[in-house]
Amino acid sequence: MRLDAFAPAKVNLFLHVGGPDAAGYHPISSLMLFADVGDTVSLQPAEAPRFEATGRFGDAVPVDDGNLVVRAAAALHARLGGPVPPFRLILDKALPIAAGLGGGSSDAGAALRLLREALAPDLADTALETVAASLGADGAACLWGAPVLAQGRGERLSPAPPLPVLHAVLVNPLVPSPTGAVYRAYDAAVAPEGETPPPLLDGLETAEEVCAWLAGFTRNDLQTPAVALEPRIGQVLDLLADEPETLLARMSGSGATCFSLCAGDIEAEGLAERIERMRPDWWVRRCRLGGPWG
Repeated sequence: MRLDAFAPAKVNLFLHVGGPDAAGYHPISSLMLFADVGDTVSLQPAEAPRFEATGRFGDAVPVDDGNLVVRAAAALHARLGGPVPPFRLILDKALPIAAGLGGGSSDAGAALRLLREALAPDLADTALETVAASLGADGAACLWGAPVLAQGRGERLSPAPPLPVLHAVLVNPLVPSPTGAVYRAYDAAVAPEGETPPPLLDGLETAEEVCAWLAGFTRNDLQTPAVALEPRIGQVLDLLADEPETLLARMSGSGATCFSLCAGDIEAEGLAERIERMRPDWWVRRCRLGGPWG
């Protein structure tokens, strides 16, 4: 029997970053939504444990413990103890690598959900969340793929305020934007504004209202250093900002994916099709932002 789980792309509507603490970690405040586009993780019985990656970006995925899916499986096995039945994990990698979309963390979350279903269906959600959080700052937030406000090192999670489903276009110029390099550039710049969260407003009912709030109270503190390191991210942002369908253009996470929020599905579809014609060398996806998606 084969089991499949969807690993949605994570989009940071805003990302406020504080200066590093004594241990070198940056406190953050970020509102994360999840897209109805992403990767797929599958699990099936096998004669021996095995992990492999397929899909458009599968060749760029490490298949050893440098991959979060492999590390997630090892962490859950350690949590469960005892002998583990052999299985084969398959990652269909549809999202670009080092893209600011939480792909690795979302893949790990999908793997953890599958492994619990197959090996330990009675394991509590809180135990699974602990395992996910041990895998990195986005681990816990990406486990369930539900809108969430992340604070601290990313481990302090609270539900996002009610928001409408947002129609968006994701654009990546297919250049890597390594998180570590972006944070180092951020630290070398002027003193950070800090990770204080903006006032979270209830009653935002339209995309226009959400974008007005985002533009007035929020930012992505990693956007400027990421653009300085990789100017092609800036080219994406400039192009999106100039298009009539765009209500707000911003980078997600540490890049290189940028997003345009649009008034509706028709606007997002038109924008995505035009950018694909203009820049066939870029990765472009129209999507909905919210979650969780079935």
